[in-house]
Amino acid sequence: MFVVFKKMIKMIREIVKIDEDLCNGCGLCVPNCHEGALQVIDGKVRLISDLMCDGLGACLGHCPEGAITIEKREAQPYNETEVIKEMVSKGKNTVVAHLKHLREHNETGFLQEGMRYLKANVEILGFDLEEVIDEVHENKPKSGSACASGGCPGSKTVVFDAPKELKLADVSHNQPSMLRQWPVQLHLINPMAPYFQKADLLIAADCTAFSLGDFHSKWLKDKSLVIACPKLDHGTESYINKLAALIDEAKVNTITVMMMEVPCCGGLLSMVREAKQICRRNVPVKAIVVGIKGNIISEDWV
Repeated sequence: MFVVFKKMIKMIREIVKIDEDLCNGCGLCVPNCHEGALQVIDGKVRLISDLMCDGLGACLGHCPEGAITIEKREAQPYNETEVIKEMVSKGKNTVVAHLKHLREHNETGFLQEGMRYLKANVEILGFDLEEVIDEVHENKPKSGSACASGGCPGSKTVVFDAPKELKLADVSHNQPSMLRQWPVQLHLINPMAPYFQKADLLIAADCTAFSLGDFHSKWLKDKSLVIACPKLDHGTESYINKLAALIDEAKVNTITVMMMEVPCCGGLLSMVREAKQICRRNVPVKAIVVGIKGNIISEDWV
């Protein structure tokens, strides 16, 4: 008589773990999470979506405090009730960010499960559930910023009307391009090209030129240009060395970093800062943040 024993194979999953005692909330890791599962909330980086974390670890090398590690643990079926319990312990803003992330990724079943838990345990929440519901289902950004309510509009569908005051007569049909060189993509440029030598350099996120009506006439004029997307470009490690070469070898005069207001775009400024740390020369850097409707949100020397 033979007895067959079934061997249980444990599936191991890798997931990001954040040491909040070490985390200083700098946010350098956020743009490197392509799943949008990391956000700075209440001064700390939080993993708002256990469901979306792929465990790839792209965020690891971007934490100067060593607060992020990859934890290996036995895989369990995703349980929204257990996840929302953990989020509640971190406060209202983390709960809102988590639920909004579920909504934006069409995880309606998990969203409803999370809401059911909150409603059933309203007396132990420590915050107003109605405020949470209002923020999670709020479609319009607050305080003039598309990111103010905690969600990232980088991949969210937003529709807005063209400016009513814009008249056809106000627009020249033959506006000249202010582009002074080719190529412009940061992967493709040669830092030693003559048009970069002692130039005023504009480093623009890919979307900025499509958002700003006066991109050429006001911002690109008299500058050399490189473009990049810190979220979607691959192999961005090489960008640091190219930026350093532009500073030390091409001896660029100034650097203007133009980025969109969405959180992932901040990675562009982070790359410039990393490059400056390994350079012999110091060069002034201006950071310009562009709103998704084409307005300038901030313009500061950093």
